[in-house]
Amino acid sequence: MRIKIRFPFSLKGKKRIVYILWFVVCGAVLLLGGEYIRRQRMQREIAEKIIRFHVIANSDTKEDQALKLKVRDAVGGRMQQLLNGVNDRVECEKVLYENREVITETAEGVIEEEGYEYEVETVLREVNFPVKTYGDYTFPAGDYEALEVVIGAGSGHNWWCVMYPNMCFSGSVYEVVEEDAEESLKEVLSEEEYKEILETGNYRVQFKYFTFLNGLCDGNEE
Repeated sequence: MRIKIRFPFSLKGKKRIVYILWFVVCGAVLLLGGEYIRRQRMQREIAEKIIRFHVIANSDTKEDQALKLKVRDAVGGRMQQLLNGVNDRVECEKVLYENREVITETAEGVIEEEGYEYEVETVLREVNFPVKTYGDYTFPAGDYEALEVVIGAGSGHNWWCVMYPNMCFSGSVYEVVEEDAEESLKEVLSEEEYKEILETGNYRVQFKYFTFLNGLCDGNEE
């Protein structure tokens, strides 16, 4: 006795479906790859126009985190004075480099007043940042030049902002980006770059059906 098994569609039809799925997946991968390349290029262009300010705490204890913010305020106030009237990234970089000792002494003064003996390292260098949101702006992950102030072991959570153009020192609440800072950023970046970092903009590509690709397209966040 022969048993016949009937498929709802022919083998030829099955191959056709496989081919269609293959082309769809390949198209999605190509789209992802093209978007990744575009975003990498955009990140490098943005990085060439800004300098970030990075303060790293000794540890994640409540006391060390509070100290980090006091150091931030003191160094920020000093840098506001030093960078007054600076409207060029190269000039800003020069001022920061030439005043590293001043910045270190400012931070050490706060640390000593608070009763700690942590050493401070102040350096201007390339730092790899994950995706970071600051106010209404999301900066893509990648390497950026940053003024880093490292307190003690530098093992705690960090605080950051954009030092050039000045988005750090306009007001008393650092995390709020004021209108003057927004205008400064617009002047430095191209229209495309400015739209790219707006949090409400088209920063992340989302795939409606191949949702597993969304995680590959998004950057890492702390």
